Amino acid sequence: MAHKLIQILFIFVTVINLASASRTKLHEQQPIVDDPSMSSSLLQYHRGPLLSGKISVNLIWYGKFTPTQRGIVSDFITSLSSTKSAHQHQPSVATWWNSIGKYYHLANKKQSSLSLTLGRQVIDESYSFGKSLTNKQIVALASKGEHVNAVNVVLTASDVVAPMFCSSRCGSHASSGKGPQKFAYIWVGNSETQCPGQCAWPFHQPIYGPQSPPLVAPNNDVGVDGMVMNVATLLAGTVTNPFGNGFYQGPKEAPLEVASACPGVYGKGAYPGYAGNLLVDSSTGASYNANGVNGKKYLLPALYDPATSKCSTLV
Repeated sequence: MAHKLIQILFIFVTVINLASASRTKLHEQQPIVDDPSMSSSLLQYHRGPLLSGKISVNLIWYGKFTPTQRGIVSDFITSLSSTKSAHQHQPSVATWWNSIGKYYHLANKKQSSLSLTLGRQVIDESYSFGKSLTNKQIVALASKGEHVNAVNVVLTASDVVAPMFCSSRCGSHASSGKGPQKFAYIWVGNSETQCPGQCAWPFHQPIYGPQSPPLVAPNNDVGVDGMVMNVATLLAGTVTNPFGNGFYQGPKEAPLEVASACPGVYGKGAYPGYAGNLLVDSSTGASYNANGVNGKKYLLPALYDPATSKCSTLV
C-alpha cells in the first residue's frame, strides 16, 4: 500500500513539473531548456484533428534575404519528403520527419496520410508593413499563401521587429480563418543581429547559462541555420497540434508539443548548455545531425517519442 502511495505521489509531482515547465504563450518556440530529458510522461491527445493529406508548405519571405538564404530553408522543406535523400544519406531530414508518424498511429491515422511538399514562395522585399510588425500583420502576411491544405510560413528578416521576438520567443504557430478557409501558419524571425544567443544557439554564445563555445553552423549562416531549427520545431508542433486540440502536454495556453518538449536537445547526451553528441563535417568543422537535398546539412531538434516517453535524436 505504501509503495502504491509513493507511485501516485510521483505521478502527481511529474504532472505538476510538466505544467510549470511551460512558461510562454500558446505554441511559442522556447530556445532554452531546464530539463532536457523530459522522460516522464506521454504527450496527451486532445481528440482534435491533425493535419493530413497533401499539404503544401508555402514560404512568405518578409524583408531582405539572399537567394542562398532562401535556398537553405526551401531545401529543408523539400528534404522532409525526399526519399532519395533518406535512402542515400543517413541520418536524413526525411527520417527525422517520418518519426512523427507515430502520433498519427496513436490518433488512428495512417502515417502515409500526411505528405508535405514545397509550395509557393512569396517575396516581400519592400517591407510592405514596415520593419516593426504586429501580430495582426503577421496573420496578414500568412494569408498571402494558400488557404486550403497548406501551412504558410512567414519568415522575417534580421532587421524586422515582431511582438515578443527575442524577449520570450523565437517563433510561433497558430491558425486563422474559419470553416474550409481555416489554415495553419508559422512565423519565425531571423535572430542574427537581435538575439542569436537565444534563438540561434548552439551556433552562438548563449545569452545566459553555461558559456560553452559556439558550434559552426552547417550552412555557414548563424541566423538562417537558427531559423531552420525553429521552423522544424514549429512545423512538428503544427501538424500534430494545428488548432490547439491535438497532441500536447500541460495547459492549452502554454503547451509542450512534439519538439518543444525537448528544447535544447539535438544529440545523445545533451544537457543544459550542451547540444549533445553531433556529427561534424570534416571539411568545414560544422556540426549537424541530418542530411538534406542538394548536399545541405541541418541541425534538427529532438522529437518526443510516444513509444519510449523520451526525447529521440537522430545521432
